[in-house]
Amino acid sequence: MAKTEAPTAAPVASRWSRLLRRSVDGAPPQDPLTMADFMKVAKSKIDASAGELNTISQEIWSHPELNFNEHHAHEVLTDYLEKEGFNVERHFVLDTAFRATFGSDNAGPNICVICEYDALPEIGHACGHNLIAECGVAAGIGIKAALEASGNKYGKVTVLGTPGEEGGGGKKRLIKANAFVGIAVAMMAHPYRYNVPRPIALSMTALVIKFQGKASHAAAAPWDGNNALDAAVTCYQSISNMRQQMKPACRVHGIFTNGGAAPNIIPEEAELTYYLRAVDENELAVLKKKVEACAEGAAIATECKVEMWTWGSNANVITNSLLVDIYEKYARELAVHWSKHDLIFGSTDFGNTSYMVPGIHPLFRITGGANIHAREFMATAGAPEAQAPTLIQAKALAMTAIELLQPSGQDTLKKIQKEFKETVSKLPMPDMGD
Repeated sequence: MAKTEAPTAAPVASRWSRLLRRSVDGAPPQDPLTMADFMKVAKSKIDASAGELNTISQEIWSHPELNFNEHHAHEVLTDYLEKEGFNVERHFVLDTAFRATFGSDNAGPNICVICEYDALPEIGHACGHNLIAECGVAAGIGIKAALEASGNKYGKVTVLGTPGEEGGGGKKRLIKANAFVGIAVAMMAHPYRYNVPRPIALSMTALVIKFQGKASHAAAAPWDGNNALDAAVTCYQSISNMRQQMKPACRVHGIFTNGGAAPNIIPEEAELTYYLRAVDENELAVLKKKVEACAEGAAIATECKVEMWTWGSNANVITNSLLVDIYEKYARELAVHWSKHDLIFGSTDFGNTSYMVPGIHPLFRITGGANIHAREFMATAGAPEAQAPTLIQAKALAMTAIELLQPSGQDTLKKIQKEFKETVSKLPMPDMGD
C-alpha cells in the first residue's frame, strides 16, 4: 500500500509564530495570542506531521490485530506520543490500553480524545480503526501544540488508547477502573461512507438462547425424543415474525450456533445467539422481553427446556448537543458537508463512555461506496485518499477542544455539563460489566 507524502507545511511567519519565538527568547509578548491563533498553531502542527501520522495509520492497517491483542498498534502509538512529548502510561489498566497526557489539571479542563485500533476477524481494518487511531493522535498533538503556545496555562489534553472495541468492551473496563474521572469531555471520530455529526448508535446486548431436549434415534424411535433443534427453529421463526411489530430503530439479528450432533439423532441441544439493539436502555429492555417470550413459547411448543443469558452489552451513544454544535461549526469551516445529520450506526462501547462524560462520536466520509465491515471498506481505510478527511476531522476535534480550553469556554463547558447531567438522570445506568 502506497503511503501519502507529508504536505509541505505552509510558512507561518505570522503574528503568533513571532510571539512564540519571543516567548522562547524570554522577552514578554507585546500582544496576547487569540483563540484563532491557537487554532492556527494546532492545524499547522497536524499538517506538518501528516507524513508521520500516515505512517502510523499504515503500520496499524498493515498489521491487523484482534481485540486485546493490539500489541504492534499499541507500541506504534505509544512510541510516537512519547516522542512528541506526552507523558505516556503504556499499559494503562489493560495491557494494550494507554493514557498519554500533557498539561495540568490545575490550569483548566481535561479534554480527552480517544483512539481505537483493534481489527476484525478475517477482514482486518474493515471498520477503519487505523484511521480512528490516527485521528485521535493527530488531534492530540494539535491540542498539545496550542497548549504549549499558551504557556501551558489553559488545561490538559488526554489521548486515551482504548483496545477491544470490536466485541471486547474495552471502554467499559476502563470505566470500571475510573479512567474517565476528571475528564471534562471525550471525543472521537469514526470513518464511514457518509459525514454524519450526530449518528444514532444503539443500545445493544448479545442474547444466547439454549434449548435442552431429549436425544433419541431419529428413525427407530423419534417419538421418544424432544427435538431441541425444532425448538430453536420455532424460536427463530417467531422472532422473524415479530419484526413487523418492532419499532423502526430496533434491530434483531441472530445465528444458529448449535443444531445437533448427527442427522440420525434427535438433537438434545440447540443454541442461537442474537444481537438485540434499540434506541436506548429502556427500549432495549422491552425488546429483550419480547424475544425471550418467543424463546419460551418455542420451548413449550416442543416440550423442551430453555436457558437464556446475555453478554457483550453496549449502551446507546448520548451525543451532547452543545458539544457537537461546536464541532459542527469548525467542521464546516474546514469544508465538511453533512450527508445526513442522524443515521443508525450499529453500536459501540463509546456509548457507555457517553454515560460517564459528555461526548461526541461523529462519522466522516472516506468512501461513497462500501459500508463498514466489508472488504471494500478495509481497502479504502488503507488508501491514500483516506488521509485528507482523517486529518480534517482531527483539526475539527482539536479546534473544538481549544475553544473549550479558553477562559471564554468555561461557561460553555458548564452548560455542556448541565445538559449531560440532565440527560443521563432520565435514563437507567447501562451495564458496565464485561
